[in-house]
Amino acid sequence: MEEAEARSPAVLAARARVEAASARIGQAGLRSNPELSVEVENFLGTGDLAGLRATETTVAVNQRLDLGGRRRARVTAAQAALTAERIRLSIARADLAQSVREQFARAIVARDRLRLAEDNNERARELARIAQILVDNGREPPLRALRARSAATQAAADLEAARAEERSSRATLVSLFGVTDPVQSLSGGLIDLTPRLVNPGISLEVRLAEAERLVAEATLRQEQAASRLDPAVGLGIRHVREAGAVALVGGVSLPLPVFDRNRGNIEAARAGIRSAEANLANIRASVQVRAANAVTNVQSATTRVEALERSAIPEATEALRLSRLAYIQGRASLVELLDAQSAYREAQAALIDARLAQALATAELGRVAAQQDPQ
Repeated sequence: MEEAEARSPAVLAARARVEAASARIGQAGLRSNPELSVEVENFLGTGDLAGLRATETTVAVNQRLDLGGRRRARVTAAQAALTAERIRLSIARADLAQSVREQFARAIVARDRLRLAEDNNERARELARIAQILVDNGREPPLRALRARSAATQAAADLEAARAEERSSRATLVSLFGVTDPVQSLSGGLIDLTPRLVNPGISLEVRLAEAERLVAEATLRQEQAASRLDPAVGLGIRHVREAGAVALVGGVSLPLPVFDRNRGNIEAARAGIRSAEANLANIRASVQVRAANAVTNVQSATTRVEALERSAIPEATEALRLSRLAYIQGRASLVELLDAQSAYREAQAALIDARLAQALATAELGRVAAQQDPQ
Protein backbone atom coordinates (compact mmCIF):
# COMPACT_ATOMS: atom_id res chain seq x y z
CA MET A 1 0.00 0.00 0.00
CA GLU A 2 2.77 2.45 0.89
CA GLU A 3 4.76 1.60 -2.22
CA ALA A 4 1.74 2.05 -4.47
CA GLU A 5 0.84 5.42 -2.97
CA ALA A 6 4.41 6.68 -3.28
CA ARG A 7 4.57 5.73 -6.96
CA SER A 8 1.00 6.00 -8.24
CA PRO A 9 0.70 8.52 -11.10
CA ALA A 10 -2.95 9.15 -10.17
CA VAL A 11 -2.09 10.08 -6.57
CA LEU A 12 0.89 12.18 -7.64
CA ALA A 13 -1.30 14.08 -10.12
CA ALA A 14 -3.97 14.65 -7.45
CA ARG A 15 -1.35 16.00 -5.04
CA ALA A 16 -0.08 18.37 -7.72
CA ARG A 17 -3.62 19.66 -8.24
CA VAL A 18 -3.91 20.32 -4.50
CA GLU A 19 -0.65 22.29 -4.60
CA ALA A 20 -1.90 24.26 -7.59
CA ALA A 21 -5.20 25.07 -5.85
CA SER A 22 -3.31 26.18 -2.73
CA ALA A 23 -1.14 28.50 -4.82
CA ARG A 24 -4.26 30.04 -6.39
CA ILE A 25 -5.48 31.14 -2.95
CA GLY A 26 -2.44 33.34 -2.51
CA GLN A 27 -2.85 34.68 -6.02
CA ALA A 28 -6.54 35.40 -5.48
CA GLY A 29 -5.79 37.50 -2.38
CA LEU A 30 -3.54 39.95 -4.19
CA ARG A 31 -4.76 43.43 -5.00
CA SER A 32 -4.73 44.63 -8.58
CA ASN A 33 -1.52 46.27 -9.68
CA PRO A 34 -1.34 50.10 -9.71
CA GLU A 35 -0.90 51.81 -13.07
CA LEU A 36 1.70 54.44 -13.84
CA SER A 37 0.72 57.08 -16.38
CA VAL A 38 2.80 59.85 -17.97
CA GLU A 39 1.01 62.61 -19.86
CA VAL A 40 2.66 65.46 -21.80
CA GLU A 41 0.52 68.41 -23.00
CA ASN A 42 1.04 71.60 -25.02
CA PHE A 43 4.04 70.59 -27.15
CA LEU A 44 4.83 71.07 -30.81
CA GLY A 45 1.92 73.41 -31.23
CA THR A 46 1.65 76.86 -32.88
CA GLY A 47 2.04 80.37 -31.59
CA ASP A 48 2.69 80.47 -27.88
CA LEU A 49 2.57 76.67 -27.81
CA ALA A 50 5.32 76.20 -30.39
CA GLY A 51 8.14 73.81 -29.45
CA LEU A 52 8.37 72.69 -25.86
CA ARG A 53 8.18 76.08 -24.11
CA ALA A 54 4.64 75.61 -22.75
CA THR A 55 4.65 71.89 -22.06
CA GLU A 56 2.88 70.49 -19.04
CA THR A 57 4.01 67.02 -17.85
CA THR A 58 1.91 64.93 -15.49
CA VAL A 59 3.15 61.76 -13.79
CA ALA A 60 0.41 59.91 -11.90
CA VAL A 61 -0.26 56.58 -10.20
CA ASN A 62 -3.77 55.07 -10.51
CA GLN A 63 -5.16 52.31 -8.29
CA ARG A 64 -8.36 50.33 -8.81
CA LEU A 65 -10.33 50.11 -5.52
CA ASP A 66 -12.00 46.85 -4.51
CA LEU A 67 -15.27 48.18 -3.16
CA GLY A 68 -17.45 45.47 -4.69
CA GLY A 69 -15.81 42.54 -2.93
CA ARG A 70 -13.97 41.12 -5.96
CA ARG A 71 -10.90 40.08 -4.00
CA ARG A 72 -12.93 38.49 -1.19
CA ALA A 73 -15.01 36.59 -3.75
CA ARG A 74 -11.87 35.37 -5.53
CA VAL A 75 -10.36 34.12 -2.28
CA THR A 76 -13.58 32.33 -1.27
CA ALA A 77 -13.80 30.62 -4.67
CA ALA A 78 -10.14 29.57 -4.48
CA GLN A 79 -10.62 28.16 -0.97
CA ALA A 80 -13.67 26.18 -2.11
CA ALA A 81 -11.68 24.82 -5.05
CA LEU A 82 -8.85 23.77 -2.69
CA THR A 83 -11.32 21.88 -0.49
CA ALA A 84 -12.65 20.03 -3.52
CA GLU A 85 -9.15 19.12 -4.72
CA ARG A 86 -8.23 17.78 -1.28
CA ILE A 87 -11.27 15.52 -1.36
CA ARG A 88 -10.33 14.39 -4.87
CA LEU A 89 -6.88 13.50 -3.52
CA SER A 90 -8.53 11.39 -0.82
CA ILE A 91 -10.67 9.74 -3.49
CA ALA A 92 -7.59 8.98 -5.58
CA ARG A 93 -5.91 7.39 -2.56
CA ALA A 94 -9.05 5.40 -1.69
CA ASP A 95 -9.44 4.21 -5.28
CA LEU A 96 -5.80 3.18 -5.34
CA ALA A 97 -6.16 1.33 -2.03
CA GLN A 98 -9.15 -0.57 -3.39
CA SER A 99 -7.30 -1.41 -6.61
CA VAL A 100 -4.25 -2.66 -4.71
CA ARG A 101 -6.37 -4.78 -2.37
CA GLU A 102 -8.35 -6.23 -5.25
CA GLN A 103 -5.38 -6.97 -7.48
CA PHE A 104 -3.35 -8.37 -4.60
CA ALA A 105 -6.26 -10.69 -3.82
CA ARG A 106 -6.45 -11.73 -7.48
CA ALA A 107 -2.73 -12.44 -7.49
CA ILE A 108 -2.96 -14.52 -4.30
CA VAL A 109 -5.91 -16.42 -5.77
CA ALA A 110 -3.99 -17.01 -9.00
CA ARG A 111 -1.17 -18.44 -6.88
CA ASP A 112 -3.62 -20.72 -5.05
CA ARG A 113 -5.17 -21.83 -8.33
CA LEU A 114 -1.70 -22.66 -9.61
CA ARG A 115 -1.02 -24.78 -6.55
CA LEU A 116 -4.35 -26.53 -7.02
CA ALA A 117 -3.53 -27.14 -10.69
CA GLU A 118 -0.12 -28.52 -9.75
CA ASP A 119 -1.70 -30.85 -7.21
CA ASN A 120 -4.37 -31.95 -9.68
CA ASN A 121 -1.76 -32.54 -12.38
CA GLU A 122 0.30 -34.68 -10.02
CA ARG A 123 -2.76 -36.70 -9.01
CA ALA A 124 -3.82 -37.18 -12.63
CA ARG A 125 -0.37 -38.37 -13.69
CA GLU A 126 -0.17 -40.81 -10.80
CA LEU A 127 -3.65 -42.10 -11.54
CA ALA A 128 -2.77 -42.60 -15.20
CA ARG A 129 0.30 -44.57 -14.16
CA ILE A 130 -1.68 -46.78 -11.79
CA ALA A 131 -4.44 -47.31 -14.37
CA GLN A 132 -1.91 -48.45 -16.95
CA ILE A 133 -0.42 -50.93 -14.46
CA LEU A 134 -3.90 -52.32 -13.76
CA VAL A 135 -4.61 -52.60 -17.48
CA ASP A 136 -1.33 -54.37 -18.02
CA ASN A 137 -2.26 -56.82 -15.24
CA GLY A 138 -5.68 -57.38 -16.73
CA ARG A 139 -7.58 -55.80 -13.88
CA GLU A 140 -8.93 -52.90 -15.99
CA PRO A 141 -10.00 -52.68 -19.63
CA PRO A 142 -7.79 -50.58 -21.97
CA LEU A 143 -10.50 -47.95 -22.18
CA ARG A 144 -9.94 -47.06 -18.52
CA ALA A 145 -6.25 -46.32 -19.14
CA LEU A 146 -7.23 -44.13 -22.07
CA ARG A 147 -9.67 -42.26 -19.84
CA ALA A 148 -6.97 -41.71 -17.21
CA ARG A 149 -4.45 -40.46 -19.79
CA SER A 150 -7.07 -38.07 -21.18
CA ALA A 151 -7.67 -36.69 -17.69
CA ALA A 152 -3.91 -36.28 -17.20
CA THR A 153 -3.62 -34.39 -20.48
CA GLN A 154 -6.44 -32.05 -19.45
CA ALA A 155 -4.80 -31.50 -16.06
CA ALA A 156 -1.51 -30.61 -17.77
CA ALA A 157 -3.32 -28.08 -19.99
CA ASP A 158 -5.05 -26.58 -16.93
CA LEU A 159 -1.67 -26.30 -15.23
CA GLU A 160 -0.20 -24.27 -18.10
CA ALA A 161 -3.22 -21.97 -18.08
CA ALA A 162 -2.87 -21.48 -14.31
CA ARG A 163 0.81 -20.63 -14.72
CA ALA A 164 -0.01 -18.01 -17.34
CA GLU A 165 -2.75 -16.51 -15.16
CA GLU A 166 -0.43 -16.36 -12.16
CA ARG A 167 2.30 -14.56 -14.14
CA SER A 168 -0.25 -12.12 -15.58
CA SER A 169 -1.70 -11.33 -12.15
CA ARG A 170 1.73 -10.45 -10.76
CA ALA A 171 2.45 -8.20 -13.74
CA THR A 172 -0.90 -6.44 -13.36
CA LEU A 173 -0.27 -5.89 -9.65
CA VAL A 174 3.01 -4.01 -10.16
CA SER A 175 1.43 -1.82 -12.86
CA LEU A 176 -0.35 -0.04 -10.00
CA PHE A 177 3.10 1.05 -8.78
CA GLY A 178 4.06 2.61 -12.11
CA VAL A 179 6.72 -0.06 -12.79
CA THR A 180 6.94 -2.93 -15.26
CA ASP A 181 9.09 -5.62 -13.61
CA PRO A 182 6.73 -8.17 -11.99
CA VAL A 183 7.18 -9.23 -8.39
CA GLN A 184 8.59 -12.73 -7.98
CA SER A 185 6.47 -13.90 -5.08
CA LEU A 186 3.55 -12.91 -2.86
CA SER A 187 2.82 -13.51 0.79
CA GLY A 188 -0.01 -12.55 3.09
CA GLY A 189 -3.75 -12.94 3.26
CA LEU A 190 -6.43 -11.78 0.89
CA ILE A 191 -8.04 -9.35 3.34
CA ASP A 192 -6.25 -6.60 5.25
CA LEU A 193 -9.22 -4.54 6.42
CA THR A 194 -10.80 -4.64 9.83
CA PRO A 195 -14.60 -4.17 10.06
CA ARG A 196 -15.60 -0.54 10.22
CA LEU A 197 -18.73 1.55 10.52
CA VAL A 198 -20.13 2.64 7.17
CA ASN A 199 -21.74 6.09 7.08
CA PRO A 200 -22.86 6.89 3.52
CA GLY A 201 -23.76 10.45 4.52
CA ILE A 202 -20.09 11.40 4.95
CA SER A 203 -18.63 9.27 2.17
CA LEU A 204 -15.97 10.81 -0.06
CA GLU A 205 -18.35 11.04 -3.01
CA VAL A 206 -20.93 12.94 -0.95
CA ARG A 207 -18.23 15.20 0.50
CA LEU A 208 -16.98 15.97 -3.00
CA ALA A 209 -20.48 16.71 -4.30
CA GLU A 210 -21.03 19.08 -1.38
CA ALA A 211 -17.69 20.76 -2.07
CA GLU A 212 -18.57 21.15 -5.75
CA ARG A 213 -21.82 22.83 -4.75
CA LEU A 214 -19.84 25.26 -2.57
CA VAL A 215 -17.54 25.91 -5.54
CA ALA A 216 -20.58 26.70 -7.68
CA GLU A 217 -21.95 29.07 -5.04
CA ALA A 218 -18.57 30.79 -4.72
CA THR A 219 -18.40 31.13 -8.49
CA LEU A 220 -21.78 32.89 -8.48
CA ARG A 221 -20.60 35.35 -5.83
CA GLN A 222 -17.45 35.96 -7.83
CA GLU A 223 -19.43 36.72 -10.98
CA GLN A 224 -21.81 38.99 -9.08
CA ALA A 225 -18.85 40.87 -7.65
CA ALA A 226 -17.39 41.22 -11.13
CA SER A 227 -20.54 43.04 -12.24
CA ARG A 228 -20.16 45.73 -9.58
CA LEU A 229 -18.44 49.02 -10.43
CA ASP A 230 -15.11 49.56 -8.76
CA PRO A 231 -13.69 53.08 -9.15
CA ALA A 232 -10.04 53.85 -9.75
CA VAL A 233 -8.34 56.77 -8.01
CA GLY A 234 -5.20 58.49 -9.16
CA LEU A 235 -2.68 60.91 -7.70
CA GLY A 236 0.14 62.60 -9.58
CA ILE A 237 2.46 65.54 -10.05
CA ARG A 238 2.14 68.08 -12.87
CA HIS A 239 5.08 70.17 -14.02
CA VAL A 240 4.30 73.41 -15.93
CA ARG A 241 7.49 74.28 -17.81
CA GLU A 242 6.57 77.82 -18.79
CA ALA A 243 5.87 78.86 -15.22
CA GLY A 244 8.47 76.56 -13.70
CA ALA A 245 5.83 75.38 -11.23
CA VAL A 246 4.82 71.98 -9.86
CA ALA A 247 1.37 70.98 -8.56
CA LEU A 248 -0.51 67.90 -7.46
CA VAL A 249 -3.31 66.42 -9.57
CA GLY A 250 -5.92 63.88 -8.60
CA GLY A 251 -8.74 62.05 -10.32
CA VAL A 252 -11.36 59.35 -10.15
CA SER A 253 -12.49 57.07 -12.98
CA LEU A 254 -15.44 54.70 -13.10
CA PRO A 255 -16.30 52.10 -15.78
CA LEU A 256 -19.66 52.55 -17.48
CA PRO A 257 -21.67 49.32 -17.74
CA VAL A 258 -23.16 50.12 -21.11
CA PHE A 259 -22.51 46.90 -23.04
CA ASP A 260 -21.21 44.31 -20.58
CA ARG A 261 -22.98 43.79 -17.28
CA ASN A 262 -21.75 40.18 -16.84
CA ARG A 263 -25.31 38.86 -16.90
CA GLY A 264 -24.40 35.83 -18.99
CA ASN A 265 -21.74 34.65 -16.56
CA ILE A 266 -24.08 35.22 -13.61
CA GLU A 267 -26.83 33.10 -15.19
CA ALA A 268 -24.30 30.42 -16.06
CA ALA A 269 -23.12 30.35 -12.43
CA ARG A 270 -26.70 29.99 -11.20
CA ALA A 271 -27.21 27.09 -13.59
CA GLY A 272 -24.00 25.59 -12.22
CA ILE A 273 -25.48 25.68 -8.71
CA ARG A 274 -28.62 23.88 -9.88
CA SER A 275 -26.48 21.25 -11.56
CA ALA A 276 -24.35 20.78 -8.45
CA GLU A 277 -27.43 20.39 -6.24
CA ALA A 278 -28.92 17.78 -8.58
CA ASN A 279 -25.62 15.93 -8.67
CA LEU A 280 -25.44 15.97 -4.87
CA ALA A 281 -28.92 14.44 -4.58
CA ASN A 282 -27.99 11.76 -7.11
CA ILE A 283 -24.71 10.96 -5.35
CA ARG A 284 -26.41 10.64 -1.97
CA ALA A 285 -28.89 8.13 -3.36
CA SER A 286 -26.30 6.07 -5.23
CA VAL A 287 -23.92 5.96 -2.25
CA GLN A 288 -26.72 4.65 -0.02
CA VAL A 289 -27.33 1.81 -2.48
CA ARG A 290 -23.62 1.14 -2.92
CA ALA A 291 -23.07 0.94 0.82
CA ALA A 292 -26.01 -1.40 1.36
CA ASN A 293 -24.85 -3.66 -1.48
CA ALA A 294 -21.29 -3.71 -0.15
CA VAL A 295 -22.42 -4.81 3.31
CA THR A 296 -24.70 -7.49 1.82
CA ASN A 297 -21.99 -8.79 -0.49
CA VAL A 298 -19.47 -9.11 2.34
CA GLN A 299 -21.97 -10.99 4.51
CA SER A 300 -22.97 -13.29 1.65
CA ALA A 301 -19.37 -14.04 0.63
CA THR A 302 -18.34 -14.69 4.22
CA THR A 303 -21.23 -17.10 4.73
CA ARG A 304 -20.28 -19.00 1.57
CA VAL A 305 -16.62 -19.26 2.60
CA GLU A 306 -17.56 -20.53 6.04
CA ALA A 307 -19.95 -23.12 4.57
CA LEU A 308 -17.34 -24.45 2.16
CA GLU A 309 -14.65 -24.60 4.84
CA ARG A 310 -17.01 -26.23 7.36
CA SER A 311 -18.57 -28.98 5.25
CA ALA A 312 -17.88 -29.07 1.51
CA ILE A 313 -14.08 -29.21 1.65
CA PRO A 314 -13.80 -31.80 4.48
CA GLU A 315 -16.43 -34.00 2.81
CA ALA A 316 -14.74 -33.80 -0.61
CA THR A 317 -11.36 -34.55 0.94
CA GLU A 318 -12.65 -37.58 2.80
CA ALA A 319 -14.53 -38.85 -0.26
CA LEU A 320 -11.36 -38.63 -2.34
CA ARG A 321 -9.33 -40.47 0.28
CA LEU A 322 -11.86 -43.30 0.52
CA SER A 323 -12.24 -43.54 -3.26
CA ARG A 324 -8.48 -43.79 -3.73
CA LEU A 325 -8.22 -46.58 -1.16
CA ALA A 326 -11.19 -48.41 -2.65
CA TYR A 327 -9.75 -48.13 -6.15
CA ILE A 328 -6.36 -49.48 -5.09
CA GLN A 329 -8.10 -52.36 -3.30
CA GLY A 330 -10.24 -53.08 -6.35
CA ARG A 331 -13.52 -52.15 -4.66
CA ALA A 332 -14.14 -49.03 -6.79
CA SER A 333 -13.86 -48.32 -10.49
CA LEU A 334 -11.64 -45.75 -12.19
CA VAL A 335 -14.71 -43.73 -13.10
CA GLU A 336 -15.68 -43.46 -9.45
CA LEU A 337 -12.20 -42.30 -8.53
CA LEU A 338 -12.15 -39.76 -11.35
CA ASP A 339 -15.51 -38.44 -10.17
CA ALA A 340 -14.17 -38.11 -6.62
CA GLN A 341 -11.12 -36.24 -7.86
CA SER A 342 -13.30 -33.96 -9.95
CA ALA A 343 -15.56 -33.23 -6.98
CA TYR A 344 -12.55 -32.49 -4.80
CA ARG A 345 -11.07 -30.16 -7.43
CA GLU A 346 -14.39 -28.37 -7.90
CA ALA A 347 -14.80 -27.90 -4.15
CA GLN A 348 -11.30 -26.46 -3.81
CA ALA A 349 -11.88 -24.18 -6.80
CA ALA A 350 -15.21 -23.06 -5.32
CA LEU A 351 -13.48 -22.18 -2.05
CA ILE A 352 -10.82 -20.19 -3.88
CA ASP A 353 -13.50 -18.32 -5.85
CA ALA A 354 -15.50 -17.67 -2.67
CA ARG A 355 -12.45 -16.28 -0.90
CA LEU A 356 -11.77 -14.00 -3.85
CA ALA A 357 -15.38 -12.78 -3.81
CA GLN A 358 -15.05 -12.13 -0.08
CA ALA A 359 -11.82 -10.17 -0.58
CA LEU A 360 -13.28 -8.10 -3.42
CA ALA A 361 -16.44 -7.36 -1.44
CA THR A 362 -14.36 -6.36 1.58
CA ALA A 363 -12.23 -4.05 -0.58
CA GLU A 364 -15.39 -2.45 -1.96
CA LEU A 365 -16.77 -2.01 1.55
CA GLY A 366 -13.49 -0.39 2.61
CA ARG A 367 -13.77 1.98 -0.35
CA VAL A 368 -17.33 2.97 0.58
CA ALA A 369 -16.29 3.51 4.20
CA ALA A 370 -13.18 5.53 3.30
CA GLN A 371 -13.02 9.00 4.84
CA GLN A 372 -11.11 12.13 3.92
CA ASP A 373 -7.45 12.11 4.82
CA PRO A 374 -6.42 14.51 7.61
CA GLN A 375 -4.83 17.61 6.15
